Amino acid sequence: MNNLLVFGLLFIAIAIGWFMGRRSRTAGAGGTELPSQYYKGLNYVLDGRPDGAIDAFINALEVNSETLETHIALGNLLRKKGEVARAIRIHQNLLARPSLPRAQVHQAHLELARDYISAGLLDRAERLLLDLVDESPEQRRASRKHLLEIYQSERDWAQAIEQATALLPRKSLLKGAPASNSDRGQPIQVTLAHLCCELAEEKRAGGDQAQARTLLQQALNHDKQCVRASLLLGDLEVQAGNYKQAIKALRKVRQQDPDFIPETISSLRQCYEQLNDAAAMNGYLRDCLAVNPGAPVVLAIAEDLLKAEGLEAAGQYLSQQLAAKPSLRGLSRLISLQQEAAQGDARDKLDLLQVLVDRLIAERPLYRCSHCGFAGQQLHWFCPGCKYWGTVKTLRGSRIE
Repeated sequence: MNNLLVFGLLFIAIAIGWFMGRRSRTAGAGGTELPSQYYKGLNYVLDGRPDGAIDAFINALEVNSETLETHIALGNLLRKKGEVARAIRIHQNLLARPSLPRAQVHQAHLELARDYISAGLLDRAERLLLDLVDESPEQRRASRKHLLEIYQSERDWAQAIEQATALLPRKSLLKGAPASNSDRGQPIQVTLAHLCCELAEEKRAGGDQAQARTLLQQALNHDKQCVRASLLLGDLEVQAGNYKQAIKALRKVRQQDPDFIPETISSLRQCYEQLNDAAAMNGYLRDCLAVNPGAPVVLAIAEDLLKAEGLEAAGQYLSQQLAAKPSLRGLSRLISLQQEAAQGDARDKLDLLQVLVDRLIAERPLYRCSHCGFAGQQLHWFCPGCKYWGTVKTLRGSRIE
């Protein structure tokens, strides 16, 4: 039996006993004795039978304004332990008591909504939370946060944006006023920017480029450091043939977060090729090397050298960079360059070495969340681990580069 659950049940049992004992002392000699269900619950705990103990404690504890917190604490404990059906029963039992004050009824409604979310009954949770938003100023903010969670999971971005906007600190809605957020966790402005990006991607896929562009500008208004919005805006302008505007959006990423420079290289190269300005691309890459000296930038410069000056110049540059900062991806590319000039037995050995290095690269993650450490091979804008937006980035300082 889980020690934490035993401790929780014992604590609740003691609380119930203290409360009932106080009532007995207050009532005098003729006061109410502790109910038999209380003693039965203690026996269940000592016998290691938590299910029976829970039912006994529920029956022993009278529902009123003084015992509400005890009921809610027990329900929360059950929900956290995965006993969602029992938690729902406790909170529904609270709502069946018409004598509770309105504020406590709203509190019980919120806990029941949390039970439904844990059980995957999102439609029921949504109905309860929408009612709380309308009827309970005390629970409105917490209800909006849960609604935001629900709409994100359902990919209902328009509804999610509505709830996130309502959660913005009041000052951030005033022009020129500094945005602030007293809530724990990720700032709501960051979340809102990514929600706008999600909806923009949907609009773009549906052919509504104008609305997608508007949403991306809104994302940058909410969070000026939103790299994702700049990347999407750059790709949108590339698709429209607005290469200078695309370059402006993509080069902004270097100031927003240098860790994302590698994500801009392919689109920027396309833009500069269309403008017939390879020198500008090469100069930009060398500037980026000072702030992000990782393998993607080094490899991009090597590709420019390969086209402009040939195999020997590209290989020499890669060798120098690898001597200063070794990386598997850089080594893989250097081997492939050497393969082009090698013949016979030397070529066979390089082929084997290439296979082994590429296998090492494939076995290691390319991206990692800076908040929770989640790692993977793909860039996720919404971290599957900690549920934060925009915290998954290309690994830097790793040999995998």
